[in-house]
Amino acid sequence: MSLLHTIVAFIIALGLLIVVHEYGHYLIARLCNVKVLRFSVGFGRPLLTKNIGETEWVIAAIPFGGYVKMLDEREGPVEPHELARAFNRQSVWRRFAIVVAGPIANFLFAIAVYAGLFMYGLPEARPLLGTPPAESTAASAGLRAGDTVRAVDGEAIATWQELRWRVLQSALQRRPLKLELVDDKGHLRDAVLDLRSFPSDDVESDALERIGLRLYRPPLEPVLGTLVTGGAAERAGLVPGDRVLSADGKPVASWEALVAAVQARPEVPLSLSIERAGTQRTIEVVPASVAAPGGKRIGRIGATPQVPPSHAERMMTRVQHGVLESLWKGAVKTADISVFSLKMLGKMLVGEVSWKHLSGPVTIADFAGQSAQMGWIPYITFLALISISLGVLNLLPIPLLDGGHLMYYAIEIVKGKPVSERAMELGQRVGIALLLVMMAFAFYNDLNRLLTG
Repeated sequence: MSLLHTIVAFIIALGLLIVVHEYGHYLIARLCNVKVLRFSVGFGRPLLTKNIGETEWVIAAIPFGGYVKMLDEREGPVEPHELARAFNRQSVWRRFAIVVAGPIANFLFAIAVYAGLFMYGLPEARPLLGTPPAESTAASAGLRAGDTVRAVDGEAIATWQELRWRVLQSALQRRPLKLELVDDKGHLRDAVLDLRSFPSDDVESDALERIGLRLYRPPLEPVLGTLVTGGAAERAGLVPGDRVLSADGKPVASWEALVAAVQARPEVPLSLSIERAGTQRTIEVVPASVAAPGGKRIGRIGATPQVPPSHAERMMTRVQHGVLESLWKGAVKTADISVFSLKMLGKMLVGEVSWKHLSGPVTIADFAGQSAQMGWIPYITFLALISISLGVLNLLPIPLLDGGHLMYYAIEIVKGKPVSERAMELGQRVGIALLLVMMAFAFYNDLNRLLTG
């Protein structure tokens, strides 16, 4: 994955989500007959400017944000005939609606993305369990290889991703989780995962692996299936359908053996003997170095195994829904992620979850590049997730953010008069301090991830 690829993916993601957020403010302002002077994507010196109607549309040099500038007596003189269109002259309810429209637009974007994916339908892994490690929480609960999870706390699930999400939520809350299982002979039974002692600080790591929930993986031959675009395998000249015979002279009899050989050689050339169309050849590949749980570095070439249709039928399912059901599921998923994000922030504040989970622009850019490399579905899913994060962040009651303004308007509604200029000035100082602290943590975490991989 090239640096240019990552930068382009990041800029597109950031630009799109800024436009979504600011267009929410813009649209409701226009519906309230407030004059919008400028719609800017980015800050600083304008790079591109175009006047459309009474609004100046700008793309500025610093892409980390944007703003909608409205007519306002607090920012300059207003002609008498336009006083009714000034933002500060609007009722508190109209000002509230204009400000809250930005975060709401972020949530609506996420709902639309998830609803579209639910309607499109995606092949997903069934919640079919592999053998749990000895003495793990899953093993203690009596889970066995071949078990399929049918329901969690009485709610039916159909995919591994649904199981993962429910486990993450319960792990964060440190509460037991009841699973309804069916074994490979069709027998039903219940099991309880005791997550009361799960360390919340690890909730963003591979929680399922820590608990001992492993996806069942049938024995597969060492034949390449899909390759990641731009990955080490593709760059080396490997193609789908290649059968790996040996790695550095050692026979490779299974996909697991190939994975073990690759993981043991991060950034170290690996000589693969392959069979392609009846002929043998040798190809040297340099596995990329990636982080693994525990700080260990492992190799990865960006290839998936070729899965026989019989295995695919057992392990995969296609989840597809109608329009109304997809919209509802999209809204529920957006709400669940928003609440989860707030709970994570709350636990950070009280010290139950480390601030190391706070990410800055470098990490977000890296995720943007990785998701774009994997395809359009992972990329737009990433966009939906970041859009939710922006919506949640902007609703926090911190002065300078949308949530800070909404807090002032809520006080005005209760008191019947606006918050004093002095209180707003003090609030802005507190808001700047809080944002600087959050930014410092985020940049520190970015730098730490960059240096340690």
